[in-house]
Amino acid sequence: MAGGEGSEHFNFPTVWIKEGEIKVLVPKLEAFVEKPGDYAPSKAPVFYNPVMEMNRDFAVVTLQIFQRSIGRSLVVCEPLAGCGVRGIRFAVEVENVERVVLNDINPEAFKLMTFNVKENNLAGKIEVQSTDANLLLSLHAAPKKRFDYIDIDPFGSPVPYLDSSIRALKAGGLLALTSTDLAPLCGVHPQACIRKYGAKPLRTEYCHELALRILLGCLAREAAKYEIGIKPIFGYYADHYIRAYTRMLHGARKSDQALKKLGYIYHCHNCLHREVVSGLFSLKEKKCPICGRKMAAAGPLWTGELADENYCNELMDEVKKRKFKNKRRMLKILDLIIGEVNAPPTYFDVGEISDKFGFLTPSPRKVVEKLREEGFFAVLTHFRSTAFKTNAPSEHVIKIVKELAKA
Repeated sequence: MAGGEGSEHFNFPTVWIKEGEIKVLVPKLEAFVEKPGDYAPSKAPVFYNPVMEMNRDFAVVTLQIFQRSIGRSLVVCEPLAGCGVRGIRFAVEVENVERVVLNDINPEAFKLMTFNVKENNLAGKIEVQSTDANLLLSLHAAPKKRFDYIDIDPFGSPVPYLDSSIRALKAGGLLALTSTDLAPLCGVHPQACIRKYGAKPLRTEYCHELALRILLGCLAREAAKYEIGIKPIFGYYADHYIRAYTRMLHGARKSDQALKKLGYIYHCHNCLHREVVSGLFSLKEKKCPICGRKMAAAGPLWTGELADENYCNELMDEVKKRKFKNKRRMLKILDLIIGEVNAPPTYFDVGEISDKFGFLTPSPRKVVEKLREEGFFAVLTHFRSTAFKTNAPSEHVIKIVKELAKA
């Protein structure tokens, strides 16, 4: 790698950074903050977000496990590549990546990506383009032009890129989606969620899980148009975004099986009772069986698994081998997700329960231990540090929280 100089090539302040095993030039973010509250990554001439390093770390190991599972070299695409950090890391840190296509419609991003690719001596392995993301993906929709892996990491919602991504993936390919669009997905702007995702959100303590399920439900419906089913292998929430990795399985039967995992989650805001109802067309008015109040509903959304346990165990082993800055945090997230794989949808938050019913807040770990002692399934969740998943009924959960609050 040439290294060292580079800033003179661009008409905005830049800085060299090291991430994973690569060194790249990125915008000097502090130069673009004019007033408190400015979000520097979106103000810079080329988008770059250092907070997403763990997102990129997870992408590297997930792609590596995927490559080993299919046993051949990969052709991958990042249609919204910004500085090219993620795609360059794929080329360097993932074994048997044959070719990477990096794209960004921003001409400044194209120049910066091209520079970074050359600096890392990857011009023969990485193709850099500057066109509309959906146009690029549509040009790769023919069977022999498709990608093994597509990574959609936009500033906002990935929904505008779902259709073209699905068509540009090979059968059995892996689609990675990021959404930072959490205000609509978490029910702060419900109409925006209905418009974008075709689903009704809810403002509840488990809204981040609902966000992930709404995104997967939207993807399942989009894929079904092309007789493609989805199989989520790894999904999580962190740092104000949700992330989903999903295998795309071709065939009418696969798409029908996926559609059977769509449904609704009903929630009682009065007593916190919640129910999962399967079926895309099962929405109806429902009264809470515990307190008789009218229940609110979220959906249609994905009611199935959010991750594959074997895949996550392999991810855990792979992360242990790497020298990531975020290694400890990644292992903790994976450990919690592995525990959650067989948990029912939704979770309870001890703080929310305590605030609602006027208790002191006990340790969520102690609540989990107590529920297990009584024979219930209970685990902590990665979605929120004060929350847990359980198959215990809501009235019993509240009773346990109240008892432990007094102890």
